[in-house]
Parts: sequence; C-alpha cells; structure tokens
Amino acid sequence: MARDLEAHRVSTGEWGRRLRPVRADQWALATPCTEWTVRDLANHLVAGNEMTVQLLAGADAAAAMERLHGDHLGADPVAAWERSSVGEVAAFAEPGALDRTVHHPVGDISGETLLGFRTLDNLLHAWDLARATGGDETLDPDAVAVAWVDLEPMAPIIASVGIFGTGPSGTVDADAPLHTRLLDLSGRRP
Repeated sequence: MARDLEAHRVSTGEWGRRLRPVRADQWALATPCTEWTVRDLANHLVAGNEMTVQLLAGADAAAAMERLHGDHLGADPVAAWERSSVGEVAAFAEPGALDRTVHHPVGDISGETLLGFRTLDNLLHAWDLARATGGDETLDPDAVAVAWVDLEPMAPIIASVGIFGTGPSGTVDADAPLHTRLLDLSGRRP
C-alpha cells in the first residue's frame, strides 16, 4: 500500500508540473480528450479530487456525482487544483482510508481501488495536458508501473467501457516501453 500511496503522490506531481506552466492563451486549447479543452481537463481533475475527499469521508454515490458538475476552478485554476490535490493526498493518508468501502458511482469499491483510479487519472491526464500544451509527455516510470498493474487486467473490456476512447490500438508490441503500452491501452496514441 505504501507503494500505491507513493505512486499517487507522484502522479499528482506529474499533473501539477504540467498544469503550473499553462499560459492564459492555452486554457481553451483542445486536448486528446476530444470533448474537453485544457480548462475542462483541469476542472475534471479538481472535481475528481474533491469527489474523492467526499467519498473517503462517507458520501454516497449520488452526492459524489453531484460534485462532478459545475466549475471548480474559479478565477485561478492552478490554485484550485493545488487546494484540491492537497486535500485528496491528505484524505488517502488518513489511517484506514485505503481499507474503507467507498460508494463510488461505479459501485462500492475499496479506498485502495479508488487510489488506483486517481493515480491513473492523474497520469493519463498529465500526458493529455502535455500533449495539448506542447509539454513534456514522459511519465514517471514507477507510477506508470503501478497504474499498469491496475489497468492491464481490464484490457479485454477496455474498449467497451467507454471512458478510454477506442481502447488499445492493437499495434503496440508487448515489448514496447510500458509508458507507451499504458497510453495505448487507455486509447491514447503517443
């Protein structure tokens, strides 16, 4: 579990190091998540952070879903993300947080499973943000390895889930770098 907490902390940092340098003229840029601009993507991450804190505090799925709507960024998107990410990291670090059952919109899951979701969300969207803004697209290899362990078992159904685009391309070899395989599995084409 300590490894997973560290991977989450690192993935949060991966997102942050790409968000902080976003210029005023970049917030409206398109991202690889075709329905989202850079600002929309940042809003998604902040809403997810806030939803996680609520879930770990015992909120039900309906309350959690409500958290996903609206603007969570205000006038200072970076400050909004900073506040929400500090809250999420602290919520996961609470004693027993990873052993709790949370009432996520996908169903009841463990806090540890939620941690994996959030690690993956941070990593994949860090790459999306880098791609949109021309930033560094490399991801921390240890965090990628942890995220891979969570996502790879879903490979057979990933295209049908609907949250990872078309899923894997089928063109990336098994000996390709893990970073490339993770991105491809999640519907991204590096």
